[in-house]
Amino acid sequence: MHSQVFLRRGVLLVVVTTAALAALLPAPVPVGEPKPAAAPLTSSATPACAVSAAQVRLNQALPRLARRLANGKPIKIVALGSSSTSGAGASSSATSYPSRLAEELIRRFPRHDITVLNRGVNGDDANAMLARLDTAVIAEKPNLVLWQLGTNSVMRDEALPLHSALIHEGLARMKAAGAEVVLIDPQYAPRVIAKPNVEAMDALIAAAAKAEHVPLFHRFDLMRHWYEIEHLPFDAFVSPDGLHMNDWSYACLAKGLALAIAEAATRPMATAAGPQPGR
Repeated sequence: MHSQVFLRRGVLLVVVTTAALAALLPAPVPVGEPKPAAAPLTSSATPACAVSAAQVRLNQALPRLARRLANGKPIKIVALGSSSTSGAGASSSATSYPSRLAEELIRRFPRHDITVLNRGVNGDDANAMLARLDTAVIAEKPNLVLWQLGTNSVMRDEALPLHSALIHEGLARMKAAGAEVVLIDPQYAPRVIAKPNVEAMDALIAAAAKAEHVPLFHRFDLMRHWYEIEHLPFDAFVSPDGLHMNDWSYACLAKGLALAIAEAATRPMATAAGPQPGR
C-alpha cells in the first residue's frame, strides 16, 4: 500500500489529561527509603543523531528545486525504493524515512508546500522498480525523486553488470520527465555487509551517478560511520532481523537527507550551475 505525507504550515496540539499525566510520572518514593538507582545505559539506549553538513553534502546541486523554492512553488518528492523505503523495521508508516523526511523539510522550509510520496515496495530490485516507474513515479510529476536501490540485488547475489544498464535507463526516464534525482545506495547492516558483492554494488551506483551527473547520497557510508566511528552497536540502528533499519536510523537518515537536500537546493546559483562555457 502506498503511503502519502502532506505537511503544511500549522500547529500540532497535544492534550494530556491530568490522569494520563499522573500515570506517566514515576511513583513517589516513601520517606526514609533510598531512591532507586538509575538504570545503566545499554547498547539499546537511544543514541543522539548528529549529522553534519559536510558529512552528507551532495556532490551535485539541485538547481531546479532551488528555483521552485525561490519562487515559492509547491514541491513534490517521490521516494522510490524497496523495503527500506516502504519502512520495513519501522514501528509504523509515520516512522519510515519518507514520513520523517517530510517533517524535516517542512521544518526547514515552513512557508512552502512540500509533499513526500512513499513509493517503496518490499522486495523490489531495480528491474521491478523500472516496471512500475511510469505509474508509481512519473505519473506523479515529481520535482525530485529519491531512488534507493541495490540492497535486494546484493542479498540475492544477482549479477551486477545488468544493473548498470537498469540504473542508466531509470535515470534517463526520470530526467526526461523533468525530475531531478538523488540516488541512495544500500544500508550498512550485518546481513548486507556479509555479502561479497556489496562494495561492488556501491561502486556501480556511484559510477552511474557520476556518469549521469546526478547526486548520490551515501547511506552506506553514513551508517558505517555510526558503527565504526561513533561506535554504535548494530542493535542501535538495525532491526533484530539484521537487515532493515529501525525508527532511530530512519529518523537519522531523514535528518541527513533533509540537510543534504536543503544545502544542495540553496547553494549560490553560480555554484549550483557549475562552470560556464568558456570560463
